[in-house]
Amino acid sequence: MAKGSVSAVDKALDLLEAIARAKTPMKLSELAEEVGMLRPTAHRVLGELANRGWVFRYDGRYLPGPAALQVSHEAASYSLAALCRPAMQTLSDRTDMMVNLQVLESGGTRIIDALRPDRLKMITRMLGDLLPPHRFAGPLALVAALEEQNRAPYLAMVEKSGYPMDGPGGFLADVAETRRTGFAVVHKRSQDVIGSISRAVSSRKGSPLCALTVIGFDTDFDENTMRTVEGHLKDATDEVRQLLTDTTSGKRPTDSGDEE
Repeated sequence: MAKGSVSAVDKALDLLEAIARAKTPMKLSELAEEVGMLRPTAHRVLGELANRGWVFRYDGRYLPGPAALQVSHEAASYSLAALCRPAMQTLSDRTDMMVNLQVLESGGTRIIDALRPDRLKMITRMLGDLLPPHRFAGPLALVAALEEQNRAPYLAMVEKSGYPMDGPGGFLADVAETRRTGFAVVHKRSQDVIGSISRAVSSRKGSPLCALTVIGFDTDFDENTMRTVEGHLKDATDEVRQLLTDTTSGKRPTDSGDEE
């Protein structure tokens, strides 16, 4: 149930989200109760949404309207995952390893796409999973790409988990090394059979947009292979960065929140 919705935008989005996640079309009274809104207010907002095509009313129940369906189709076609997929596929083909795409959230990093070659079928793709900052290369790359003052919530998560913060093998040392090299590496950790290398894609102003991570068996990552993978990973992330931050067409596929 939504709380503290005060703006017209909040109210409209609360209702749209409730309609989108409903298993069956809902009545006005059900929607109002679901989002914690007075029925007259919900009725007014739903009427405005229906007039714009965002919701469809049939027999007293509400469904996603044609405008919402069109946006959903466009979002699927031009989502971050769709835009990054060609570079990810090339990277996976060149390395013969799994490649995933992650974005930073308040609770860690979320895997929003993953490609896996047949030889690594036994490694789970973890699609949709939220990863903690300290266990995997992707979250490490994204946290390290943040400005120091913005890392505090993620450092607090690591500290709360009991993972060491200080010392040569601590998280702070990992962050420093990642910033120095540009690559986050999780390799040769005790009892880990999986190794990974990740690199963040940042906006022109430096804020991290996403990260590409290459994953394989830990034994795959000998010194020569690591250098080769890092080269291919750099090419892929440079390609994605150019795609996401290119303003020459006057349009941007995604918005990082920065004014370029």
